[in-house]
Amino acid sequence: MKKILVVHTRYQNRGGEDIAVDKEIENLNTKFEVQTLIFENSEKLYFMQLFYFFTNNNIQSIRKLKKKILIFKPDIVYVHNTWFKGSPGIFKYLNKQNINTVLKLHNFRYFCTKTYFIRSHLNGQNFCGCCSISRDSNKLFNKYFQNSYLKSLLVNYYGKKYIKIIKYSNIKIIVLTKFHQKFLEKNNIRRNNVYVNSNPLELTNPLNVENKEKLVVYAGRISEEKGVEELINSFLKTKLDGFSLKIIGDGPQLKYLQQKYNSKYIEFTGELKNNDVLKIVAKSRAVVVNTKLYEGQPTILAEASLLGIPSIFPDTGGIAEFFPEKYSLKFEQFNYKELEEKLSTLDRTKLMETIGNKNREFIKKEFSINGVLNNFLRIISE
Repeated sequence: MKKILVVHTRYQNRGGEDIAVDKEIENLNTKFEVQTLIFENSEKLYFMQLFYFFTNNNIQSIRKLKKKILIFKPDIVYVHNTWFKGSPGIFKYLNKQNINTVLKLHNFRYFCTKTYFIRSHLNGQNFCGCCSISRDSNKLFNKYFQNSYLKSLLVNYYGKKYIKIIKYSNIKIIVLTKFHQKFLEKNNIRRNNVYVNSNPLELTNPLNVENKEKLVVYAGRISEEKGVEELINSFLKTKLDGFSLKIIGDGPQLKYLQQKYNSKYIEFTGELKNNDVLKIVAKSRAVVVNTKLYEGQPTILAEASLLGIPSIFPDTGGIAEFFPEKYSLKFEQFNYKELEEKLSTLDRTKLMETIGNKNREFIKKEFSINGVLNNFLRIISE
């Protein structure tokens, strides 16, 4: 049985990537001997972590990795997020030790770090699908990371090194969608080193709620790039009879939105445990995302499909790859009038049931746990 060491740095606000990594570890344990090395980003040590970012080397993290490898002796080191605490310095060590390494890219943020200049960053576009910064900012320099020039500059320095790692090292790269694979290819990342393999999709405790409530759910980070405020405005314009929008999660925009939208039709729950989120989703009419970014594989949409709940989402990134062809509830990104139109169909109960059932059949057929794990085994064996 192959030994796999999973390395991951958790986000300060737990989100879809952290949930996906936890589930993947659980599933990998069914076919491999697995140990983990998990780093936590501490808000109190934020500038120290930025320093590690800048120097491309967190000595403490590398020491922990060395110790883990010495004791466990893994066949594969499987790396997910390294941002801040993990540091990209771990790749230098792994390469020096000639240890087989696989990197899974869950998002596109690394690409925004390629330049500190707005004009070069946007590359002729009106907005960036990786971080959502727009031409309207009218600034010379990027201020895309936590609205700080200094932090953005440090991340930019880090990003140049990180992209070099992706481009020139011998590590195998896994992405979640064909869209992401093509994105890397356009940016001169070797295609023969990049593989597509989604996160495993399955619910351990399927929930079946026959009587759905007049409820729409958003679950995720409450931040500007996720388009939550635009979603709220579109929902309120529909004037769906008896419907409410429940917003689950935490983030920098939560307090602002709570104060601005004091409506009986909008409810903010804050962050909830994943099982509690799924219980709410299971009795809803639909789950909605309105991201301004490219997305890999939004966890909440996959879970909704497994519950037979329809999803409304923008046609961006690789989201549509997880749904049947000619899916009727996707809308053009940034077209909030069309989002409003899709939301307005939620009172058509039979149609929603039909779409939800088709989504469940599709996801079970195309993205089973065994299929994903077998594909992973093929990738690491090549």
